[in-house]
Amino acid sequence: MRPPLVLTVAGSDSGGGAGIQADLKTMLALGTHGMSVLTAVTAQNSRGVLGAWELPVDAVRAQYRGVVDDIGVQAVKTGMLSSAELVETVAELLAGTDAPAVVDPVGVSKHGDALLAASALDSVRTRLLPVATVATPNLDEVAQLTGVRVESESDLRRAADAVLAYGPRWVLIKGGHLAGDAVDLLTDGTEEHWLRAPRLDNRHTHGTGCTLASAVACGLAKGRSVPEAVTAAKDYVTGAIAAGFPLGDGIGPVDHGWALGRDTP
Repeated sequence: MRPPLVLTVAGSDSGGGAGIQADLKTMLALGTHGMSVLTAVTAQNSRGVLGAWELPVDAVRAQYRGVVDDIGVQAVKTGMLSSAELVETVAELLAGTDAPAVVDPVGVSKHGDALLAASALDSVRTRLLPVATVATPNLDEVAQLTGVRVESESDLRRAADAVLAYGPRWVLIKGGHLAGDAVDLLTDGTEEHWLRAPRLDNRHTHGTGCTLASAVACGLAKGRSVPEAVTAAKDYVTGAIAAGFPLGDGIGPVDHGWALGRDTP
């Protein structure tokens, strides 16, 4: 039988820990067929982003149409969309696609490098978030998009309301940057789900945001509800963080293949 079809629209990470590479690894590990639309090429390693080159809008549109019009898709995940023109193009494509969309509004890399032009923020708010089934911002991205700064768990609901005001059906506010347990809030403005996991003593967390959003898309492609898909994705990424490994001299990646029972050297 054909596996569920999931499409990622994101940038490339030459170090293999985040971006398109993390998305496709996650999709394989979770039993789906991953497909890709490349939006940018980055030169990066465990220490940071050395350079980034955006692809032309026509190239992004052609990749998307080529996949969706022939193969089809059951869920779409978006990641790095560095310019207003790219954001608006992808938002238009998503609006015309009959599949749930998981929007990871990537603003900065794990190393603090900017991946979204300031001029594109308004397009994310007014064009991309309104077509999202689930938006998955971290706390820095919440502040960037809404001005709401989360200092404690009690602020998560206010942050969620601020993002929901832009139109996504659901929002997952990722509270991993707070002290204590890793707590996230999933809500549609009425229904709330608080997702908790113990904070792990592992600094090798490159690619967590990409991995989580991709795992949510995999769950939706399998026909799960949003709460079911997000809960399963949280479990998957927690295991991937626990298995994260050193790579280079900086921050290593999570282990996308942890659930497959890979052999260790």
